[in-house]
Amino acid sequence: MGAENNSEVTLRNTIEALSCKENIKDVCHLRHHGEPLPSQQSVARIVELCRGLIFPGFFGDSDVNRNNVTHYVGIRCEQLREVLVEQITAGLCFSVKEGKIDLAEIAVSAQEKADQFIANLPKLRELLFTDVKATYLGDPAAISTDEVIYCYPAIRAISNYRIAHELVKLEVPIIPRMISEQAHSETGIDIHPAATIGAGFTIDHGTGIVVGATAIIGNNVKLYQGVTLGAKSFDTDADGNPIKGIPRHPIIGDNVVIYSNASILGRINIGANAVIGGNIWVTEDVAEGEKLVQAKANNFLRFKQ
Repeated sequence: MGAENNSEVTLRNTIEALSCKENIKDVCHLRHHGEPLPSQQSVARIVELCRGLIFPGFFGDSDVNRNNVTHYVGIRCEQLREVLVEQITAGLCFSVKEGKIDLAEIAVSAQEKADQFIANLPKLRELLFTDVKATYLGDPAAISTDEVIYCYPAIRAISNYRIAHELVKLEVPIIPRMISEQAHSETGIDIHPAATIGAGFTIDHGTGIVVGATAIIGNNVKLYQGVTLGAKSFDTDADGNPIKGIPRHPIIGDNVVIYSNASILGRINIGANAVIGGNIWVTEDVAEGEKLVQAKANNFLRFKQ
């Protein structure tokens, strides 16, 4: 009996400790009035539907053909709009930290953003196919663009990034990051949805790739596994906390190749047509057309191509 009473006391004390305002204030998302929260499953459904619309026959229904593609696209667009409105609404609610939430106003904004996203899907398909084609042409092992679309983890990760980036441009909170992190979990490729990446983007192998939020990547850039486009350091405020929103990641010019495990750090410029060798730590600008390779430990060779 005494042991049972002790258990009840322990349980009651633990509940009180876990529920107290001081303990919970920074780790619990307390909703205002039961507004929706973003759903990992529904966000994954957004990506699934987008893949099926961008690459019909590869993803989604496998029996899509020339005769029924319009019907298929119509159904999937309606399904996509429904889940987009739901999740964008949840994302907009999630971002409200203080004050009253106007669900009606948020719902209208979510519908507008969902419609604009869907309107951009044809251009998104064109852009993604430049990535597919560049990957196929840049990989002697690739048998066809069909294989690239269907099998390559890089295209899966880049697809998630481009879907998420469209939502970033529409100022949709939280949902883009969820989309990019799902790809990160699936492929080991970590591309922040706010990064800016041009056409014909290629990732070879891909495991361990990191692209930071303020990175800018030009057209026809190729990254090998383990490449980091990261920050060298952070500017801090008076309290020593990182200042948000400052550009701190590299700018990569057109037609650049960066080989495996290179770390390109800070707001530096890698000029067009440059080549960065593997296992190099780069914190200074690299000129257009320059090749930077490791000669021996802690020494580099620089020369024009």
